[in-house]
Amino acid sequence: MTIVRSDRAHTFEVFVRGVGRWWPGRPFSFGEGRPDTVHMDEALGGRIHETRADGTEHDWGRVTAWEPPARLAFTWQLPPAAGTEIEVRFAALGPNLTRVELEHRGFDKLPPEQLAAVPGDIGEAWSLILGRFAAVAEAG
Repeated sequence: MTIVRSDRAHTFEVFVRGVGRWWPGRPFSFGEGRPDTVHMDEALGGRIHETRADGTEHDWGRVTAWEPPARLAFTWQLPPAAGTEIEVRFAALGPNLTRVELEHRGFDKLPPEQLAAVPGDIGEAWSLILGRFAAVAEAG
């Protein structure tokens, strides 16, 4: 969970449309460093993918719930947690204050070799990622 000093609609929009600005490339990408672009289709069933400088695209997942600006969920295909799902909820706490809650689930369905490659504290990784997201959302 993180608190963003921004209204709920803007916070949701930055999460979806601005993912390429706040997502850390290393080690959370298919390539070395940051992808050139990261895009999330704004619809149920939409694709989430990165594009590299050479035009190569890698799918990250598909949107499984689309309820702007309150909630979205998507499958996750980035190693080492490929085959899991992420749900993000956006709750307005005031006119310019939004609580963002992220749940990353499905680890119990991973095969042992894939589960062994998941970082020890996935919650800590998400805290760092959401901190980057909050900074971008608050910057405007």
